[in-house]
Amino acid sequence: MSPNLEVLRYPVGKFIMPTEFSPEQLDHWIADIDHFASAVRHGVEGLSDHQIDIPYREGGWSIRQLVHHLADSHMQAFLRTRWVLTEDMPTIKPYDQDAWSNLVDNKTAPMEWSLLILEGVHKRWASLLRRVEDWSLFYIHPEYHHRYRLDQMLALYHWHGNHHLGQITGLREHMGW
Repeated sequence: MSPNLEVLRYPVGKFIMPTEFSPEQLDHWIADIDHFASAVRHGVEGLSDHQIDIPYREGGWSIRQLVHHLADSHMQAFLRTRWVLTEDMPTIKPYDQDAWSNLVDNKTAPMEWSLLILEGVHKRWASLLRRVEDWSLFYIHPEYHHRYRLDQMLALYHWHGNHHLGQITGLREHMGW
């Protein structure tokens, strides 16, 4: 049975889009992106198969699903970054994260596969982000009819990674693992 802790739903708080983006803040977020895979690997280190299949909260995903979701989501973000840098105002293709997280591979595949994806994607993504010259480039998200600039996307995915890592580490702390 999973713990019924609503605090684990938003362990780092809900996302609030910054109104200003300094070069120092962007550099900090990129450094975090660069080292994120190591933080996730450390966050799941030593967990048993039983432990990684426990949801972080009632109605939430298991740790295994969270790790696979991070790989799915951050691959999307890496591709969105590449589209923004190579196309004029690209419209991205959204995906149903809940449906993806309930696919059989997200529920049964070894987390190591997604940890390896995260390592490669995050290193390439950080390398690419360090070379961005125009942070005002954007993509269009068709579900929200909204333009997301590269700096806004970086802020969102920096939060996103810490959000899910906080769910993993929060569950470990609560369960005494």
